[in-house]
Amino acid sequence: MGKFYLVFLLYFLSFPAVFSAGNPQGKNSGEETTEHAEEFNAGVMIIDHIIDSYEWHIATIGHTHISIPLPVILFDQGKLHVFSSSRFHHGNDAYKGFKIETAQGANRGKIVKVKEGTTETDPEVSKPLDFSITKNVVGVFVSFIVLLLVFFSVAKAYKRNAGHAPKGIQSILEPLILFIRDEIAKPSIGHSYEKFMPFLLTMFFFIFFTNLIGLIPIFPGGANVTGNIGVTMVLALFTFFMTSFSANKSYWLHIFNTPGVPWWLKFPIPLFPIIEITGAVVKPFVLMIRLFANITAGHIIVLGFMSLIFVFAKISPGLGYGVSLVSVFFAIFISLLELLVAFIQAYVFTLLSALYFGMATEEHSHAEDHH
Repeated sequence: MGKFYLVFLLYFLSFPAVFSAGNPQGKNSGEETTEHAEEFNAGVMIIDHIIDSYEWHIATIGHTHISIPLPVILFDQGKLHVFSSSRFHHGNDAYKGFKIETAQGANRGKIVKVKEGTTETDPEVSKPLDFSITKNVVGVFVSFIVLLLVFFSVAKAYKRNAGHAPKGIQSILEPLILFIRDEIAKPSIGHSYEKFMPFLLTMFFFIFFTNLIGLIPIFPGGANVTGNIGVTMVLALFTFFMTSFSANKSYWLHIFNTPGVPWWLKFPIPLFPIIEITGAVVKPFVLMIRLFANITAGHIIVLGFMSLIFVFAKISPGLGYGVSLVSVFFAIFISLLELLVAFIQAYVFTLLSALYFGMATEEHSHAEDHH
């Protein structure tokens, strides 16, 4: 029950961020804020919360937005521009010919160029190369620091308690490490599993810790890191390159000249090799989409339940208060379910990566090739 009340409290602490959703541009005028609040749009609010941003919003008190500005790093026309995102004043102003796009469309939330002397977007000019330290980038750094602190602590514990039963955080993580070794790496890869263990452990714990930190609604948690398709794409590419560079001769032979397949499926049109190459490319694509979609879906469901409070409050304040009890209950339930999903998605990503490594390093006998 103590954990239940803690999660309940954290969600009420995060309410200011939800209330500020009706004011996505961050305008400070009381009149403008009221206007946006009356025109609450659940879809816009949800998208604003799951996409990346150039500042880390902490809370909204009255008409004041408390946020941490992040560094903006742009490269445009041979020039490097470095400044704080506070220069944009929550997206209201332009600075050095750039602004954060607030209009609906593909560029919403991204930095675009504006017409000279105005704050209007210039569609005829290409966007700058953006290397900014965004909220998700900071979220990756937070996960990285947590991983270092935890595993350096565990490594010291192993040296200090050599030959003794594990204690503290070591006793929590050791079963997970053994689980990955004995239930994922060994069965999926085989005798050469040892060289893949560092990669598999890094992937599992990075995804697991990042998912857990993303469920914390207060700073430094709450970043939708694994719900960003760019992040999941990089993780999937690591698996793809590890598979490709570790693959043996037999693996490539089965892709480009599969034994037992009629020659007319290989020449003059390499139909079977095309299918095999497509399958090799689709594998990391599936990893990318699965992780991205599952984590993003969890955030959308929670925010959807919270949106119901404001949707019904527009009809009647009393109805909004009544629905809030149900919405908060289901939001907490989904969040507790997300704790399980955080582990499952890390497990699935690691398991599929291990299976791909196993297929790439498996040795085939001549009898099997003939068959």
